[in-house]
Amino acid sequence: MAQHDQEWDGVRLTVDDTVATVTLAVPERRNAQTPAMWRALTEAGRALPGTVRVAVLRAEGASFSAGLDRRAFTPEGIEGELSFLDLARAADAELDATIAGFQEAFTWWRRNDLVSVAAVQGHAIGAGFQLALACDLRICAADAQFAMRETSLGLVPDLGGTKPLVDLVGYGRALEICATGRAVGAAEAERIGLANLVVPADELPAATDDLVAALLAAPRNALIETKALLRGAASGHDYDTQRAAERAAQSRRLRDLTTAAD
Repeated sequence: MAQHDQEWDGVRLTVDDTVATVTLAVPERRNAQTPAMWRALTEAGRALPGTVRVAVLRAEGASFSAGLDRRAFTPEGIEGELSFLDLARAADAELDATIAGFQEAFTWWRRNDLVSVAAVQGHAIGAGFQLALACDLRICAADAQFAMRETSLGLVPDLGGTKPLVDLVGYGRALEICATGRAVGAAEAERIGLANLVVPADELPAATDDLVAALLAAPRNALIETKALLRGAASGHDYDTQRAAERAAQSRRLRDLTTAAD
């Protein structure tokens, strides 16, 4: 039976044995993100039990996430949080540590022991785009629109999104998307590699469930080893280094399978 492990600060975590679902649950604000939401997302990652093999990131309402809550840019900021104006006045080490803390919400999704899937509908802007990029896979409703608006605001994407964006679409296209801040629709996202699959909006939940079931069909340790190999290849391993990693991984799998058969 599914259980609600946590629900706080606009984030709900539900764990059902091998599947964890993290839901952005502030539809009235288009799931705009705040430091409190980032802390909640970090805690969601820490709270996952060892049984979890797939983590699904979804959002309530018409938008996946409209990005950073604009109140952060006002002098009064968000209640209980430092405004960005306050952060700008902090010492270099303090500012760096603060941003590093924000980034933690976006880093755990690529752990080798699980596969993460973002189910995206409507707008995924700025921090919302980067949160979708934090996941291994993205399945999108036909109305999904991605946009990286930070540069247009005089800022930069700083929540871990630049590396996966370049990996997925290449340097030139990534620069164009970030520099112009334009919207990338679902059809284009699928064509250029941002989206693994695009479906009609009313089919997004079922299509996500189908993808999760397919991911769970593979033996866990084989999937973990395969993901680690692919991440190594994406990180720049040369051909010989990658072949050596393949040999080592396959040796572990063969020994495990033989041991299990004995």
